Amino acid sequence: MDGDDNLSVTVDGSSDPRMTVISIRATNRPGILQLLKSTLEDLGLCVERTEVDMEGTMTSDVFFVTGDDGARVDDPYDMANIEQVLTVVLNAHFLKSSGFVRPVDGDKAHMNTDGSKPRQKDLLYSLMDNYIKNDVLSVQNSIVNHVEYTLGRSRYRFDDFEAYQATSLSVRDRLIESWNDTQQYFREQDPKRVYYLSMEFLMGRSLTNSLYNLEVKNTFSEGLRQLGYDMENLVEKERDAALGNGGLGRLAACFLDSMASENLPAWGYGIRYQYGMFRQEMHDGFQHENPDYWLNFGNPWEIERPNIAYPIKFYGHVTTVDVDGHQVFKWASGEEVTAVAYDTPIPGWNTPNTINLRLWSAKPSREFDLESFNTGDYVQAILAKQRAETISAVLYPDDRTYQGKELRLKQQFFMVSATLQDIIRRFLVTHDDSFDEFPKKVALQLNDTHPTIGVPELMRLLMDEHGLGWTKAWDITTRVFSFTNHTVLPEALEKWPVDLVENVLPRHMQIIYDINWRFTQELRGVIGDDYAKIARMSIIEEGEGFEKSVRMAHLALVASHTVNGVAAIHSELIKTTIFKEFFQVMPEKFQNKTNGVTQRRWLAFCNPLLSDLITETLGTSAWVKELDLLQGLRESADDPEFQKRWVAIKRANKKRLADLVLKKTGVVIPLDALYDIQVKRIHEYKRQLLNVFGIIHRYNALKAMSPSERKKAVPRVCIVGGKAAPGYDMAKRIIKLISAVGETVNEDPEIGDLLKVVFLPDYNVSSAEVIVPGSELSQHISTAGTEASGTSNMKFAMNGCLIIGTMDGANVEIAEEIGNENMFIFGARADQVPQLRNEREHFNVPAGFYAIVDQIRTGAFGWAEFFQPVCDAVCGGSDRYLLANDFEQYIDAQRRVDEAYADQTRWTKMSILSVAGSGKFSSDRTIREYAEDIWDVKPCRRPMPKSNAPPKAFGEAEKM
Repeated sequence: MDGDDNLSVTVDGSSDPRMTVISIRATNRPGILQLLKSTLEDLGLCVERTEVDMEGTMTSDVFFVTGDDGARVDDPYDMANIEQVLTVVLNAHFLKSSGFVRPVDGDKAHMNTDGSKPRQKDLLYSLMDNYIKNDVLSVQNSIVNHVEYTLGRSRYRFDDFEAYQATSLSVRDRLIESWNDTQQYFREQDPKRVYYLSMEFLMGRSLTNSLYNLEVKNTFSEGLRQLGYDMENLVEKERDAALGNGGLGRLAACFLDSMASENLPAWGYGIRYQYGMFRQEMHDGFQHENPDYWLNFGNPWEIERPNIAYPIKFYGHVTTVDVDGHQVFKWASGEEVTAVAYDTPIPGWNTPNTINLRLWSAKPSREFDLESFNTGDYVQAILAKQRAETISAVLYPDDRTYQGKELRLKQQFFMVSATLQDIIRRFLVTHDDSFDEFPKKVALQLNDTHPTIGVPELMRLLMDEHGLGWTKAWDITTRVFSFTNHTVLPEALEKWPVDLVENVLPRHMQIIYDINWRFTQELRGVIGDDYAKIARMSIIEEGEGFEKSVRMAHLALVASHTVNGVAAIHSELIKTTIFKEFFQVMPEKFQNKTNGVTQRRWLAFCNPLLSDLITETLGTSAWVKELDLLQGLRESADDPEFQKRWVAIKRANKKRLADLVLKKTGVVIPLDALYDIQVKRIHEYKRQLLNVFGIIHRYNALKAMSPSERKKAVPRVCIVGGKAAPGYDMAKRIIKLISAVGETVNEDPEIGDLLKVVFLPDYNVSSAEVIVPGSELSQHISTAGTEASGTSNMKFAMNGCLIIGTMDGANVEIAEEIGNENMFIFGARADQVPQLRNEREHFNVPAGFYAIVDQIRTGAFGWAEFFQPVCDAVCGGSDRYLLANDFEQYIDAQRRVDEAYADQTRWTKMSILSVAGSGKFSSDRTIREYAEDIWDVKPCRRPMPKSNAPPKAFGEAEKM
């Protein structure tokens, strides 16, 4: 008969006194062990022991079985029947097998770390040689199993939140399979790896993203529907992972997605904040910060690794000892905590690779101080535990006090120390102790200055813990670190008081002094005895009028082999402003890497209606990976039928946004209005205040119109969202002003639906996934030369939202790609700003600007006294961000917006061309540039699982 030519089945009922021995040799196929076990059970046999031996494509399995009476089977007729049934079943399995085959452990020749022999590995492999199936029935079975066995609930009674948890755990099972096999492949290939160090990872929700990236969204949705649950309701049960504040953390999250999708051997490292960024609540128009208890009910996506833990030391003193004629430094710490790892699998798009985000949680080095506890000092024992856990409690503690600064420094060191110990441990598993290969196998990317304390920590670990000399340790350090700068504002460059660093990290302060001494000596050899310039470039800031501090950006510049900005204009500005003198001395270090966003989360997944239209129009879904293909939409920009469908999709997305606004604020906003959005961190340089002044100007203009003139006005809904740092008083006053203007405007019956103003509280990733697709105009209006890049502008442009903005950050490159004519550009250019600031006190301020200031001062929106500092900040030389200078151009740009929106055919064409020109702004492109130009890391895509089943198209559901 047709089947496996290598198959042989032998049933031996005599060699073993207690059991029947069944020996099988066959071509290995996924699921063969489980098939044999179930077949033997169907024959009424009990499998007492199994031996598995795999060689290449062959498997030799031996089963020791007994009959239902507990005795061996030795009747010749029964043994012949067993042999015949097994032969038929195995031949059929050989012909029909089509499951996804998992890879075999490549280290079979050696004993396992636990002492198990290779044959045991064969058994372990055979038990799980198939990937979990993704048909609807298998998905349902997986979900219900988690309900019953993981959550401990009855499968007949579980609510939406429990259904969300079980669904997430079911998806995580599939991610873990891929994660384990990816890491195994990386170990076997031993490529150079990149480690992305960031204090923030603003991940957002994981369920939808994982379902799409695994290409099982429709299957899971159908499986849940048949069980009586709606996927959209379950998605809403997931709390946003509160691990970031704004653009910095969201960029890191996009980069992880792209690293996985680009098949890079990469990991992210950060902190598992217990509370993360605060939850913003609005009371009477004021921001109130409440802890975000995002971990209260657990996080089904993370995997705790209690076996991966490292000691983290603080305080104490440093001594020196002589070891073999060499001076060795010993750090006797005054406090020690433990960093415990939590892993989150990060799946890529259209790849079998899944990479990792490892987050550290602070735990006490001992659960309690037993000595204190046993002597009755229970309070001291508990306080020690709380001090340790505080380190990973809150993202960005308020650092206006010494205690706040101390905690923030401890957080940064905690993260980098655990990370570097982990990287070194994993390196040494497959390499000798010489560290010669370390720079060839490790790339460390510093996401802004926050992880820069990792430079002296790596030096300490290499010298004090692993015995390397200074020269070799410094050579390794300067070859592995690269640094991304995210600011052009001098005041935003991080500094730590020397006395604080000396107290918290005494050994690291010594190393920083040594680094600085060697650097300044080298600098003298290059520029001579220009002591003023050397002082400006020194890592240590000191002198009259300065608190003696460590300039962390300078430390990063000195220690990194590459420094990059995040937009073309930003990278040029840092060469002529904050890092001008470093660029003159070491120009080869400086590069540009324009930021990007992942088009999967920010277009394909969050805007499925538009995504489907794009795929249909382009005739392919390949744009989900190769975003440059969006250029093909230009051909349809003037097509009336295509425009009609485009407008209908935008209206449907506006409806979702209107529902969100109603849910969060209680304000009903009309659909037949232009949706004007500004959502980002509240900061003076981002100029939410200019937006408010524009709204007041519009309100005044509408009030001055006759009823017939108002009928011609373009209705506008203005939505502002974002959080102010807890200690940022001016930003909080701006939020209150937005709310106060909104109250006045929204309650004015004369204005009605012509103008609505809403402050949307607690802006986060999940809110953005509704706001971005539903917006029509987005404001990116920072003073030119202050925004490093911005990434929200990319997300909005990618979804057909037009931009009103200054030529700042990535706006410059967006204008180059989609055309100035498809944006509303205004304001002073970056090279004009310094002179305008110098002349601001004597600037002839437009009358309309001061009229608005006077309105606010005299209480037109209430709270006159509270808003006085806001008014003072935009008058005379205090107007650092040049609101008065740009005001008239801004109002004119808003007039041009109204004019374009009134012509819906023109507006829709501009919207289409905005999407068509967004291809450059994929984070996939950014990551490819980092990998090629900075990290020298190559893709390491593990082989696709083998299957006879054809590949699925994007979004196609598997059939039952």
